Amino acid sequence: MRRVRVSAEASRELQEAADWYEGETPGLGFRLIDAVEHAIKLLREDFPPLTSVPGDAGHRGAKRLIVHRFPFSIITIEQDGEFVVLALAHHSRRPDYWKNRLPT
Repeated sequence: MRRVRVSAEASRELQEAADWYEGETPGLGFRLIDAVEHAIKLLREDFPPLTSVPGDAGHRGAKRLIVHRFPFSIITIEQDGEFVVLALAHHSRRPDYWKNRLPT
């Protein structure tokens, strides 16, 4: 089983998104958190369902895992045998804002 570390920025993004969804429909924020937790469990598996991110970020090792039932992807890189979650990125908002979080 692989280790997964969630960055402070990604944790904050999840909390902000969950708060927004909860404000829209009670219970929906908690469902988002559950969906992200399930996705993180998938990252711990031997062969998680990751896809490469297009462009330079993909060449630098960034991959994504789509969150089930929500318009978000978990953006991750593999470092020292663990996955580091860099961002919880919305599919339509602020594309590529997280690229400055990639290691150089």
